[in-house]
Amino acid sequence: MFINLDQSSPVDMSCVEESANTAHQTDHLAAIKSGREIIFQAFNWESHKHDWWTNLLGKLLDISKSGFTSAWLPPATHSLSPQGYLPQDLYSLDSSYGSEDQLKVLLEQMKACNVRAMADIVINHRIGTTQGHGGSYNRFDNIPLPWDEQAVTSCTGGLGNRSTGDNFDGVPNIDHTQAFVRKDLIGWLKWLRRTIGFQDFRFDFARGYAAKYVKEYIEEARPVFSVGEYWDSCNYNGSYLEHNQDSHRQRIISWIDNTGQLSTAFDFTTKGILQEAVKGELWRLRDQVGKPPGVLGWWPSRSVTFLDNHDTGSTQAHWPFPSNHIMEGYAYILTHPGIPTVFYDHFYDLGPSIHDQIVKLINVRKQQDIHSRSCIRIVEAQSNLYAAVIGEKICMKIGDGSWCPSGREWMLATSGHKYAVWQKQ
Repeated sequence: MFINLDQSSPVDMSCVEESANTAHQTDHLAAIKSGREIIFQAFNWESHKHDWWTNLLGKLLDISKSGFTSAWLPPATHSLSPQGYLPQDLYSLDSSYGSEDQLKVLLEQMKACNVRAMADIVINHRIGTTQGHGGSYNRFDNIPLPWDEQAVTSCTGGLGNRSTGDNFDGVPNIDHTQAFVRKDLIGWLKWLRRTIGFQDFRFDFARGYAAKYVKEYIEEARPVFSVGEYWDSCNYNGSYLEHNQDSHRQRIISWIDNTGQLSTAFDFTTKGILQEAVKGELWRLRDQVGKPPGVLGWWPSRSVTFLDNHDTGSTQAHWPFPSNHIMEGYAYILTHPGIPTVFYDHFYDLGPSIHDQIVKLINVRKQQDIHSRSCIRIVEAQSNLYAAVIGEKICMKIGDGSWCPSGREWMLATSGHKYAVWQKQ
């Protein structure tokens, strides 16, 4: 089922606010309803090598002044991999990023700077401490949450039920159908939220278990904001990205809908299209009915847009955004509907010029009150030129084609290589 609370497809209703269907929903949807979130991914794949909590503490004032509302931190729990994505003892917060005490200092200072801390919630899989059924490490003895093999799905070596999603191969996958598992995870999530001080949640590998469990976890733990990583492949014909990505974005939309509309999701459709478009195929940025072609074109209040993350970029580089088009990408997502995310590597590792250009774009977004549901009117979508008017407050273009808005009321707000943004005087 596809329930779109922002607009009624195919009629362009992208200015419409949340419908009365959500009037009963409580304050943990306030951030989604506001639509004014700007997220910072505050790590990359190598961050575990660098006293990370202390590093972020030193950058916190800049992160706050730059306009970010939430900073996504790497997994803070004990893990068999230094990056944090093979968790074992969920209640231990001494990790390769720093000690529990250092983390608590960081979270306290983030709260003082009005930047919410987003926890990376890795609950699709968990590495056991003891060999159990079949010789797999599927028992969790002598640590908090001492589960047995019933907590592990039967398709990954446990004695639980079959998975309700896709398998994360090679490690024990958690069986979320078990009531005791969900009870324990809810207790842990509440501890992160109420005792430790995390305010937002990012759900890792959200394809691995049914979205209805994400709904339950959000309802019980009540994060301020939630986003899921529902990542599967875009539609390709060989190596050629197909123009029509409707089935791809529909899968993300369906996942969001099945969370009870309580979670947003990373807009992998927009990423895939945008990184092909900036190479000289900017016509891709208008779909068959004249809207943006990603999730943000159908359900912008639930679309978390981004260029890269620790998986797609960084040293893993599984699906990287072209490095010579970074600012065109940010000119797009920071002026458009949806909820934009800025990646640490782009913000801090590409030099002060890129940092400052991104901050200028954030400032324009905030000053003109562009939000997740702002109206968008696509004016041009050619091979070398894309132009749009957003909220009737700003105009923007990317590409090397010539274009500027007509009318003396428009003033250039910021520009750079192959992009420009105008605002009304």
